[in-house]
Amino acid sequence: MRKLASLQIIDSLSPIKGADRIEIAQVLGWQVVVKKDEFKVGDKVIYLEVDSVLPDKKWSEFLKDKNRPDKPIRLKTIRLRGQISQGLVVPLSIVHEHGYHVNEEFVEYQVGFDWTERLGIVKYEPPVPASYGGNILRARPSYVPKTDELRVQSFPSIIDEMQGKLVYFSTKVDGSSGTFSWFEGQADVCSRNWSIGEDDTNIFWRIAKKHSIIEKLELMKHFAIQGEVAGPGIQKNPLKLNELQFFAFNVLDIHGRRYLDCDEFLAFCRDLDIPTVPDIVTNLEFTWNLEELLELAKGTYAGTDNPREGIVIRTMEEQRSEALDGGRASFKVINNDFLLKGGD
Repeated sequence: MRKLASLQIIDSLSPIKGADRIEIAQVLGWQVVVKKDEFKVGDKVIYLEVDSVLPDKKWSEFLKDKNRPDKPIRLKTIRLRGQISQGLVVPLSIVHEHGYHVNEEFVEYQVGFDWTERLGIVKYEPPVPASYGGNILRARPSYVPKTDELRVQSFPSIIDEMQGKLVYFSTKVDGSSGTFSWFEGQADVCSRNWSIGEDDTNIFWRIAKKHSIIEKLELMKHFAIQGEVAGPGIQKNPLKLNELQFFAFNVLDIHGRRYLDCDEFLAFCRDLDIPTVPDIVTNLEFTWNLEELLELAKGTYAGTDNPREGIVIRTMEEQRSEALDGGRASFKVINNDFLLKGGD
């Protein structure tokens, strides 16, 4: 699970050329602009990730929109004095305002402790346009995990863990994630959170019917396909598509409780004539550091001048990662050009 607010350590502090009052703090794999001399290397702090929506508290009031004070406080990637800043670093003392008193003896004082819920922080979710259509049928099936890749900067130790392993890259499509499954006689066409009743106006059902996904999965009996729906009316259509299109990125064997390995995934989609995410490059030996990964994530969607959202990197054969607390060895690297242009 993503920790939007956690106790972390200031790993380093660096000057910003031409700036007298601010400097760069390194926390995990993130670079955050902070006030000069507010923190020291080794300080324990609360780090809040981008996409966090903050509570209305004294410690967060400096981030309020003065013209719209009721507007939710959302952390985004910004640029200050030419320096990219991602997230927010605040003193550990802010927990006192929430009624908590922390000392060395408490588990809450340990590095990595998740303060998200206790601080009242929630993840920003883009509003679902009415044009998506459809009616909620039930909660999405619990046997299919949500589609939410972890960002490499939040778990930088994954980079060392992946060194020398065979991996594959794919382009991350900026769309709306959907899940299609058939299990024990039940079909589900899902948005990120809900199973949607059959409806020709719903974007996920339109994709399901376009590719006969449910009929194909019924033959397979116990599989789920996950992917992005992109096109007109979705996320400003950065791929400049003329119609709704689907890009699969996961196939889950529900009985086996496992995602298919890369070669299995590609063969499954090929046999069922299901399109996959673009620019899949396989059998690469992982040798990159964080700076190189951020550079690799840059680029534009084919045939456009729109920055692509980034890349997803996974092991060729499905593995568990210690760095990701036993989760699958898979992460995303978001293109900073995409974020600075206002991407979610």
